Amino acid sequence: MGVNTNKATDNRSHNQADEVVSQIHRCLPHTAGDSLKRAEILNRHCSCRTLDPERLRRQLEGDPTLSSLYGEILTKRPHLFSATAVFITPEQQNTMATIISAVESVVKRPTYQKEILARAPKIASLNFGSSGVFMGFDFHLDAQGPHLIEINTNAGGALLNAALARAQSACCEEMKWAFKSPLNIADSEDTFLSMFRNEWHNQHGRMPLTRIAIVDDDPENQYLYPEFQLFAHLFTRAGFDTVIANANELDWHNGELRYAGKRIDLVYNRLTDFYLEEPRHTALRQAHEAGAIVLSPHPRAHALYADKRNLTLLSDVNALHRMGVPLPERDILLTGIPQTKRVTAENADHLWTERRGLFFKPANGYGSKATYRGDKLTRKVWKDILAGHYVAQAIAPPSERLTQTNDTLSNLKLDIRAYVYEGTIQLFAARLYAGQTTNFRTPGGGFAPVFVIPEN
Repeated sequence: MGVNTNKATDNRSHNQADEVVSQIHRCLPHTAGDSLKRAEILNRHCSCRTLDPERLRRQLEGDPTLSSLYGEILTKRPHLFSATAVFITPEQQNTMATIISAVESVVKRPTYQKEILARAPKIASLNFGSSGVFMGFDFHLDAQGPHLIEINTNAGGALLNAALARAQSACCEEMKWAFKSPLNIADSEDTFLSMFRNEWHNQHGRMPLTRIAIVDDDPENQYLYPEFQLFAHLFTRAGFDTVIANANELDWHNGELRYAGKRIDLVYNRLTDFYLEEPRHTALRQAHEAGAIVLSPHPRAHALYADKRNLTLLSDVNALHRMGVPLPERDILLTGIPQTKRVTAENADHLWTERRGLFFKPANGYGSKATYRGDKLTRKVWKDILAGHYVAQAIAPPSERLTQTNDTLSNLKLDIRAYVYEGTIQLFAARLYAGQTTNFRTPGGGFAPVFVIPEN
């Protein structure tokens, strides 16, 4: 267990580290009932390396077909997993759930849907009954509580994080109390399977689901390809014929979507062409428009949840009032979502003046691409922002987690991702990083499991 009471990159002798460990252990019992203080102590001062690599290997390689998966991750994706865990409080957990519930309530309102779908591509108006798997609600935490910074419809990493959470060990006997999961991670795979079955039944009722395709562009070269392999194993074990398919190899023929000559029933969609506008996705678009497949997540889900311009409505008191959102939900959203505005020619000068307190994001961006902190902006980048569809969001600073890599201690930024289906949180995970945004290139960073500090 490594600890630090000073700033990052502070190397300590073992005697110094042991002394601070003792201080933390003496301090924690006196903060009983103050879970926020205890979570802060652990996150900011204790660099426990709680990941058991061999246990993680067993979690990932539970089948002979996956025998090289962990080694491949270590070789090609060395910063995918952090070796430490993140701690939150029951209050933070409940607040995130409350914000998610308020968003879900607004999204269901006809007034909201009418306004959103009016500016979305026509394909987003198609509604075949499925909800969309793995909604990702991303939060920053500060002294005022959780702040929802964005929503994503193809949030990756759920299966990887379920395995990671089960591969943790308390660094010492005295710390076992802290390793409580907010959700039943032992049943995560069953939960995810039930979600996909529900997507199928919502659209096709009692018809049998036979074949699933996990679809992306050039899937084998995607960063999260190991997760595609895990999902393929999960679906196959559940009795479904499963393929990992390159989107441009799909074929729309005689009312069926086919891959390698076989009909596809359900597509687990990992594409970032959210409205299927690229020519190489024509077959998939045609199958979806015909209702011949269950596509999840789908364009409608992206339009209603993940377009960053939606945050301008969800954080605007006048817009919420106009849509008839009740006062209690309005208060939750206005407190829990940083104020977000569209970047327009009319407000460009004002936003440039106020840029140091803003974060700029493309409306249909993903993976933190083309996002900018205002204090880092150049005039050249600003011109690009004005030429695109961007929003400006008030900066909600991320909290930090102390980590140890070799003999170096570093304070890394973190965000919390809630994987959500139909308003229910299935799993929490953290992402640790240095720099402006999450990047999976930071030593000591990557995915980290989230544990809830007990009240007493």
